[in-house]
Amino acid sequence: MPKNRIKILIVDPDARQSTHMQKALESANFHVRLVPEPQKAVKLINAESIDIVISEINLHSDINGFDLMQRVREFSPDTRIVIVTSQAGIETCKQAMRQGAADYFAKPVEPDEILTAIREIVGTEPDVQSLPKEAKPQLDTPGGFLYEGLPGSSPLMKQVFRIAAKVAPTNISVLIQGESGTGKELLARAIHLNSRRADGEFRPINCAGLSETLLESELFGHVRGAFTGAAADRKGLFEIADQGTLFLDEIGDMPLTMQAKLLRVLEDGVIVPVGSNKPVKVDVRVISATNSDLAKMVSEKKMRQDLFFRIKGVSVTIPALRNRRQDIPELIYAFLEQMCREIGRDMLNVSEKAMNILINYNWPGNIRQLRNAVRTMAVMCDGDMIDISDIPPDIHTVLGLPNPSSPAGLAGRPLNEIEKQAIAGTLALVENNREKAANLLGIGERTLYRKIKEYDL
Repeated sequence: MPKNRIKILIVDPDARQSTHMQKALESANFHVRLVPEPQKAVKLINAESIDIVISEINLHSDINGFDLMQRVREFSPDTRIVIVTSQAGIETCKQAMRQGAADYFAKPVEPDEILTAIREIVGTEPDVQSLPKEAKPQLDTPGGFLYEGLPGSSPLMKQVFRIAAKVAPTNISVLIQGESGTGKELLARAIHLNSRRADGEFRPINCAGLSETLLESELFGHVRGAFTGAAADRKGLFEIADQGTLFLDEIGDMPLTMQAKLLRVLEDGVIVPVGSNKPVKVDVRVISATNSDLAKMVSEKKMRQDLFFRIKGVSVTIPALRNRRQDIPELIYAFLEQMCREIGRDMLNVSEKAMNILINYNWPGNIRQLRNAVRTMAVMCDGDMIDISDIPPDIHTVLGLPNPSSPAGLAGRPLNEIEKQAIAGTLALVENNREKAANLLGIGERTLYRKIKEYDL
């Protein structure tokens, strides 16, 4: 199979709709298979590596689309799922999103719609060279969209973009640092797309939580009989990504013995599959990422110093969302536009008070948490404007604000107690900026000062 072809499985008894989607996706060089029966789909997913499953909810079987989603997550947790259904409705959409669907469409679906959605999910075109030049993500446009899901015009993000633009055309190793959810894989993928290796594969792997045996097999491959369950030869990610890019996420969690093996591959450009004695030459650019302090891990003997220096050709740090708050409105509206399109509703606005809360919240989960919050608000909002009452309850809980979705929690409490909690939570939210707090609470600054003194805050 040619490089850069994403495998897509369409599970839908509606042959006409499936065929339309298949033609659109294949025209963009995706590899597509049609399987109308969910039982066959389950067997196929269990036997092969499928990147994306597009499924109808009503499959005319004892297995429906939601059941299929559950089984896909069990067999292949990295496979993304898109729901395309004739059972349109907000409750169906909510259930699909709760179960982890990457996207949702009500039939009939225009072929261009599904193609656009799949491209956004994949994060890359299956054949970059077939795109017009201007369609490739442009790293040298500070403040613009570096990549879907990673916009930003703050000075900190402009600096990230400038570094990425400089290293992208080279073969130098890159170490991306940042908290969980900041978009490290998005940046790595964008660097790949703007490199001379854009025709090759981009393959990510998370080094955390994998045993040494499994990680070695994933990276270097194995031959038949190498271990129990190795029924056939299997290529590892280094071989699959030959002439392309391998993204090693959370490299600080890699076992020390695996670090030594990785270093040898990076220095020699040769891998040996598990159970084999035949070396395989590979040419792969490695981009690594971590949310840990690798220099400290080196001093603690948890990270090999030689590997640290080898992967740290150029280091770039993606700032936490709380350190670039001016980007939050841009991100919110970008995610809102995407989500409203997915669920088929008119574009929503965000009230000033709600936006102020979202801007001032610390977002410990960064972009990933913000995207999920926007998804929830877009689905749950009853009107045409997101207000404070639509903000997810967990954010209210963290801020110490009353949960607007649980009025019973306020019943029977003294009004002054509720008022004190609201003022204290708002002051914490805006880091004791009294002007901002007064604006959020809808009262004058003098009134706020008086309340602070009254409640001894």
